[in-house]
Amino acid sequence: MFGSADEPMDDVPREFPPAPRNKPVSVSGGKKRLTRSEREKNGESYEWSAWVSTCGVTSIAITATYLRLLREVSEAGVFPWAELFAQLALVAGAAVGMEYYARYAHKYLWHDTLWTMPLKARKEWNRPIWLLHESHHLPREGAFEANDIFAIANGVPAFALCAYGFLTPGVFGGLCFGAGLGITFFGIAYMYVHDGMVHKRFPTGPLGKLPFLRKIAAGHTIHHTEAFDGVPWGLFLSTQELAKCPGGLEELENVLEAAERKMAREEEEEARMAKYGAQGSFSVWPREGVHIPSEVSAPHCVLPEE
Repeated sequence: MFGSADEPMDDVPREFPPAPRNKPVSVSGGKKRLTRSEREKNGESYEWSAWVSTCGVTSIAITATYLRLLREVSEAGVFPWAELFAQLALVAGAAVGMEYYARYAHKYLWHDTLWTMPLKARKEWNRPIWLLHESHHLPREGAFEANDIFAIANGVPAFALCAYGFLTPGVFGGLCFGAGLGITFFGIAYMYVHDGMVHKRFPTGPLGKLPFLRKIAAGHTIHHTEAFDGVPWGLFLSTQELAKCPGGLEELENVLEAAERKMAREEEEEARMAKYGAQGSFSVWPREGVHIPSEVSAPHCVLPEE
């Protein structure tokens, strides 16, 4: 019935399935990862936006402060020291307060509520917030993402406080103006550390090599790896949050050491490419423009006990 292994096979043409073609790497939902050139082009677009907004906001803030103080001197005849100190105090206070607000909103409004609550218990008003923030935990497809809307939302009260404080004389006006400036400066610092250093949306230059900023960026990297169920939720005080997690500071040191080794290798590669007149990516931390991966199906987020 069947030919033996020694017998020659019939000369019958056999059809084989075509060899699979190299397909672009895709992510969940059928989205395609950007190529290196696309990431660099988007990085240039975002870098231009970052520099324009930073220079524009800073120049407006300096000019508005000068004009406001000049108006007070012209009307009262004396320099408003009390108003200036109140304004400076609110600049620092609002910046620190924004860190705690960002920590609370990040956990309870953007993550924790929708990650831990049953589907039937989720409120309709909160679901769109997660859908916006979810874009930040998925590979980016362009220079911007839906999560950027939160930066605009935080800019609205900052602009309103600055405008009201500029038009309102006296200490109360100075307090409002200072609060608006504090929120604005926090947003600028957040953009450079979070968007620039961590997520590589634009090059940060010498700022990206400052040790204390790299430590802050490493803390947010741990948030995206979900090694501690989402902790840290804040940005600039991430070390304090990780200190409450068993092994949190050790993990932070491991991330920093890995980042230092990677930066050293990239600096060697950049020097070697410069020697031969080649041009490379601007990436120095911690991946070349690729969004830090995160689980698509979000796990339960539970903070350690106080």
